[in-house]
Amino acid sequence: MDYKKSNAPLNTVTRDMIELSQDTGNVYETVCIIAKRANQIADEMKHDLEKKLQEFASLNDNLEEISENREQIEISRYYEKLPKPTLIAAQEYVDHKLFFRNPAKDRMNVD
Repeated sequence: MDYKKSNAPLNTVTRDMIELSQDTGNVYETVCIIAKRANQIADEMKHDLEKKLQEFASLNDNLEEISENREQIEISRYYEKLPKPTLIAAQEYVDHKLFFRNPAKDRMNVD
């Protein structure tokens, strides 16, 4: 996923939780959905960063050999400038890009 193309804001945004919870009918369920998606995004971002930084890792590092690598610094700066996972997840929810379901509600509807 290209996080830079996300239209999520870079700063914290105040949101009307009552308006956000209209799909679920429950503010807490909405927050839980956004939080779970934010955790998924954070894990994905962490995995991508580790994969990119793995290229710079050497097996025999010691204190004398450690030097600043310009490319490594640029990669780190790129990830620091990205929107936070919670902001990306909230924007996905607002844009109706998240699919969610509640198995407990599904079971109640079947019975």
